[in-house]
Amino acid sequence: MSSETINYYNQNAADFASATDQIDMTALYAEFLPWVKTGGHILDAGCGSGRDAAYFKQLGFNVSAFDASSALAEIASRRLKQPVAVQQFEQLNGHELYDGSWCCASLLHVATDSLPSVLFRLQQALKPGAVLYASFKYGDGERELNGRCFTDMNEEKLKSLVATVSSLSISKTWLTQDQRPERSHESWLNALLFKDVI
Repeated sequence: MSSETINYYNQNAADFASATDQIDMTALYAEFLPWVKTGGHILDAGCGSGRDAAYFKQLGFNVSAFDASSALAEIASRRLKQPVAVQQFEQLNGHELYDGSWCCASLLHVATDSLPSVLFRLQQALKPGAVLYASFKYGDGERELNGRCFTDMNEEKLKSLVATVSSLSISKTWLTQDQRPERSHESWLNALLFKDVI
């Protein structure tokens, strides 16, 4: 993630948290959670304000979380009442720790060139048979907008990316519209990936 993007979130953490806290995530949770065993360990990778991690924890899942923004990690830590690491995807080094990985609107800040190695790190941290959810703004290419860098994704680009990690496969992709009224014209590509059972 670029330093400009991290600075953006550090400077706008409270506003970002309040703007995203009210989004109804029910339909996305319903796609992801049935694939995570009861009480399983979920990694919220790029957790933002901790909105989703808090929901998972409330349901009885064991939750770990990190974010590249120290300001957002602090908000998430207070919400979760547990430490939230300040780190980037490139620093993830776990091995077969998680029953699910939740990457909601977070991988979209990773540069295209770095995504294959990041995806490899994410699958390495998953247990065999575990699920990974990811979402990207729908499109093709990289762009900078108001101090943040984005890597947009479409189905073909995602297919090529996942093909770089032999133990991962795409189970499902689907499009959703942004729920924020001022962003209703924006589409999101959602995906469920699974790690092979050895």
